[in-house]
Amino acid sequence: MKIILSRKGFDSQFGKQASPILPNGILLSMPIPSDDFLTYNSIKWGERSYLDVIKELRPRTYLNEDCHCHLDPDLRAETIERAEGWMPAFGQTGSSLTELRENRVKEGDLFLFFGWFRQTEYYKGKLRYIPKAPDLHVIYGYMQIGRIVESPTQIPEWLKYHPHSNFEKYRDAWSKGMNAIYLPTHHLSFAPTVSGCGTFSFHKSLVLTKEGYSRSRWEFPTTMQGVEISHNPHGWKDDYFQSAARGQEFVMDGTSAVMDWVKCLFNRM
Repeated sequence: MKIILSRKGFDSQFGKQASPILPNGILLSMPIPSDDFLTYNSIKWGERSYLDVIKELRPRTYLNEDCHCHLDPDLRAETIERAEGWMPAFGQTGSSLTELRENRVKEGDLFLFFGWFRQTEYYKGKLRYIPKAPDLHVIYGYMQIGRIVESPTQIPEWLKYHPHSNFEKYRDAWSKGMNAIYLPTHHLSFAPTVSGCGTFSFHKSLVLTKEGYSRSRWEFPTTMQGVEISHNPHGWKDDYFQSAARGQEFVMDGTSAVMDWVKCLFNRM
């Protein structure tokens, strides 16, 4: 099994603010801006739109009700109205897809989605970032690959809403075999009672960032020291792993040490 740490959501270039760790522990990853169909105002968290949450956390955000977003990976059923047969989905294209293919990522392998997060709180009735709360890379979701859609003719009807199903936008990529959509297994192969795709609630084991360090410096169990991680094979330092500044997909083999770490992430589910 391959384990893929997949960077997603707002960053310092796209969105320009951290996704919130909500006071109840929900890790609400904010999708990046795009020219896709959905707007931040049309995707929901409970009774509120994602735009409401973004603006409450950062009133001077450059995003507004006309801004569109790239809802991918799409993991939460309640975010928009769903067609019958819906399941979570994740698309990839370009150099990041090449990275996955060169590392022979296939059915049965496991994505761990992570992004930039900060703790939040309610203050005078409004949501805000906790003052001086650290910027963290946190794992917020996962998907074990059950099927890979690699041709527009393979797209089921319920999946046609997904941004990577947009034939006009990805016409050239489809023609070159450079667009793919990943769909999940029903259950995890190493934890049969757990769904094959989902999101986490915050706990410390999900934090990649080493305490007291910048968010791109990660801490793993000492048993994983030296494990080869693609995109930055020379990232291991004496007491942390330096992740690459750019790049979305970081692939490692599911050795016994790696799988021990992975299984710990699911202990609270």
